[in-house]
Amino acid sequence: MADKPTYQRILLKLSGEALLGDEDYGIDPAIIGRIALEVLDVINTGAQLAIVIGGGNIFRGAGLAQSGIDRVTGDHMGMLATLMNSLALQDALEKVGVDARVMSAVSVHAVCEDYIRRRATRHLEKSRVVIIAGGTGNPFFTTDTAAALRAIEVGADIVLKATKVDGVYSADPVLDENARMYESLSYDDVIEGKLRVMDTNAIVLCRDQGMPIRVFNVFGSGNLMNIVKGKSVGTIIA
Repeated sequence: MADKPTYQRILLKLSGEALLGDEDYGIDPAIIGRIALEVLDVINTGAQLAIVIGGGNIFRGAGLAQSGIDRVTGDHMGMLATLMNSLALQDALEKVGVDARVMSAVSVHAVCEDYIRRRATRHLEKSRVVIIAGGTGNPFFTTDTAAALRAIEVGADIVLKATKVDGVYSADPVLDENARMYESLSYDDVIEGKLRVMDTNAIVLCRDQGMPIRVFNVFGSGNLMNIVKGKSVGTIIA
């Protein structure tokens, strides 16, 4: 077993877009395979890992609503997209020898378990990766909010928000060459500065329950393991 982890129980939030890789739509097998190997390394440290995945690589409720689809219907479609991503990640994890369970807030008994907090906690205690699909199960709530909620429910030590950039910046680093990255921020800094890290509901939930958030680049090789080992990667919000 690798060095003892700094965080014993972790909630990893992956966006659907993170699974795109070089693809325009859907899932890049190379990306999901690499994520599976990094998760394997984390599990080998003895850490417990729950994962919440978005569905933006397939459907995003808000975007569908803008195209004319009823918002509630669009959000339900987005929830099903997160289930598709979760099943793909479960398959990738099992291929590298990681025991994983998909649990969904939307009941789809033929392919996964219902999300039940005590059962999810039991899976984690047995070193199974719990992949939580379906968001909160309710329209108008993002998977960021679902990640914050589930992290609190299962007693995680931290929320790790995986992104395409190195951390939280003062402006979009792609558009503004003077944008600077913050090493640390308070929850209120994020809310008052309208920094687009996670939606406000998620930040407020974490603030009220004292749940730290670390924002990092999921495409940086070894970043996930370095965080688990306690190294400073990305931006910490606490």
